[in-house]
Amino acid sequence: MVGLIVIVAVVVVLLIAVVVLFNALVRKRNRTENAWAQVDVQLTKRHDLVPNLVETVRGYATHERQTLQAVTDARAAATATQGPAARAAAEDALTSALTRIMAVAENYPQLRASENFHALQDELASIENGIAYSRQYYNDSVLSYDNAISTFPSVIVARLFAFRPREYFRAAADATTPVPVSLP
Repeated sequence: MVGLIVIVAVVVVLLIAVVVLFNALVRKRNRTENAWAQVDVQLTKRHDLVPNLVETVRGYATHERQTLQAVTDARAAATATQGPAARAAAEDALTSALTRIMAVAENYPQLRASENFHALQDELASIENGIAYSRQYYNDSVLSYDNAISTFPSVIVARLFAFRPREYFRAAADATTPVPVSLP
């Protein structure tokens, strides 16, 4: 009789441990999904700002059509991608195009003096900071989740219930190279 009670107690303790670990993994997975949604919110804000920026520059620099088209095309590609890896590549292309449009603006003193352009430029800088924070938070959430599904004893529950690792939001390979600076 004592042996049966011990076996039942062990089974109950194991079931409770499985439930606790399962719930912890679900919370971490949900936190990761929420963090990705926050990245998406920030990127959408940037995508919404780009047409206003393009139109403002277009009014001053009508012959810079190729640069403006590159920004528009990069925005379209970025809004159509899914998943962290594809989204990171598309967003890097958009960042590059936005850098070129800012360089074009340097050639037009009247554009640089425009209050509308300054407001858009400031808003873009604020959004870029939000994107950087959101990407970091997402990657931190992925790290926490991936660690949880890879360490003992939660790895047993993770495999039992098919929890899968998440993909990090990675910068493009050329994003880590130094930017050349030339002073006149």
